Amino acid sequence: MVSNPNAPVPKPSAAPFLQIKHVVKQFDDVFAVDDVSLDVQQGEIFALLGSSGCGKSTLLRMLAGFELPTSGQIFLAGQDIVGLAPYERPINMMFQSYALFPHLSVWENIAFGLKRDRMPKLEIEARVEQMLDLVQLKQYAKRKPHQLSGGQQQRVALARSLAKRPKLLLLDEPLGALDAKLRERTQLELVDIIEKVGVTCVMVTHDQEEAMTMATRIGVMSEGKILQIGRPSDIYETPNCRFVADFIGSVNLFKGAVEVDQPDHVVIASPECKHYVSHGITGTSGMTVHVAVRPEKMTIQKGLPSDEERESLEEVGFNIAQGVIKDLAYLGSLTTYHVQLDGSSTIVKVTHTNAARHDATHLTWGDKVYVWWCGSDVVVLTS
Repeated sequence: MVSNPNAPVPKPSAAPFLQIKHVVKQFDDVFAVDDVSLDVQQGEIFALLGSSGCGKSTLLRMLAGFELPTSGQIFLAGQDIVGLAPYERPINMMFQSYALFPHLSVWENIAFGLKRDRMPKLEIEARVEQMLDLVQLKQYAKRKPHQLSGGQQQRVALARSLAKRPKLLLLDEPLGALDAKLRERTQLELVDIIEKVGVTCVMVTHDQEEAMTMATRIGVMSEGKILQIGRPSDIYETPNCRFVADFIGSVNLFKGAVEVDQPDHVVIASPECKHYVSHGITGTSGMTVHVAVRPEKMTIQKGLPSDEERESLEEVGFNIAQGVIKDLAYLGSLTTYHVQLDGSSTIVKVTHTNAARHDATHLTWGDKVYVWWCGSDVVVLTS
């Protein structure tokens, strides 16, 4: 899922390029954006990720100037932009629908904003040619939007947004109009173009794969608040709450109580099994927590794991449960098993990579299996 989980985040400068300070947007009695603070560095691609109605698009519209904050401040390159009209802000926004003019050619669509700014003709021509080269559409310059594919239209919209050399580029569900196969290919093309230009970018998406592929950092939003900010790998591997763990990818959650609380390990008892966590947590004995384990971190097999398969002998008897395969989904590169654990209504998902053409596991519906995992792959969530 993560194309480049360790992509470097631009080093913080003396002051962040974009600063959002305690921004609130209230519609009647509803807080669409609730006390959001966020710093974005110059050259960064930052993704606001969340489900519909979480406030991410409202926040983007406030950056663009289409909505005014109820309270709070927004600074771009040190300038307070809250009082500026949209056309006064050095910001361009690319909409999900692309909003291309159907009666204008590709060349004319890209040149439209430059002409409105009364840029000299020769400069317009040079800038448009530069943009056409950047998005590799020079041979399509005379075509109308309806004569282009969805991916080509998306690149025209991006070229038009970049032609005015904005300080900040806003992307609203940039690939939502594309089919899955084209979207996957276009994600990396879009990142490549943005990085070549060097523009700072804030994008909004509900697609976690899109955010994790394209963004240097992600802010996960829910009910108007940002719950966690971090690199894609940080968000996925170390979520800070149940919502983030469940929203990003797939996860198995076990509710339990802390039995042993040591600096280097924790034991948590849940109805399904006992969990050995090979690191300490900020907690107390007896407190209620949730244990999160990603499906791909689990192993499924018919027999008990050997001592050699365990990460450490200390974990023998922990992090293991028996159950029955209730369902499975073969997806080519992997198979997902749905296992109902013995003596429980809990169903866990286990992902098995189909590394060999003919898999030797031969697991199918109704099989009795063991599911186990390592203590280092467990995340303990207290909220």
